[in-house]
Amino acid sequence: MADSSFDIVSKVDRQETDNALNQAAKEIQQRYDFKGTDADIFWSGESIVIKANSEERAKAALDVFQTKLIKRGISLKSLDSSEPQPSGKEFRITSTMKNGIDQENAKKISKIIRDEGPKSLKSQIQGDELRVSSKSRDDLQQLIALLRGKDLDVDLQFVNYR
Repeated sequence: MADSSFDIVSKVDRQETDNALNQAAKEIQQRYDFKGTDADIFWSGESIVIKANSEERAKAALDVFQTKLIKRGISLKSLDSSEPQPSGKEFRITSTMKNGIDQENAKKISKIIRDEGPKSLKSQIQGDELRVSSKSRDDLQQLIALLRGKDLDVDLQFVNYR
């Protein structure tokens, strides 16, 4: 019997992020507490820029965006936001969506698999994802449950389960 395997990845759906951003922008324009604050949220290349005329309003706009991401099923672990930076008369928050598992986190996950997972599992780092294989599908499912229970710095998805 051939080995069963799956890939551990950390990917964010760009379309869902875009939908959350558009919903947040619409709410910011319509909400009474944002009137007159010049608050705005928009894409700037691959990053998301939030601007407002005060630090509190910029943080409130970020909170609106985070709420929309959660409603769309996107983990906040994927969002990397800076502190509000004064820029002229306004404050800006620059955020990026993290895609892929960096080497440090990949090594952490690999160590968890070796130390706490079933012994029949083999894991290998392939770029920004991990491939886990085993003869037993039950062991793979145990690993998925184990990793979901861990509090890691990245949002994990399990794909290509065969």
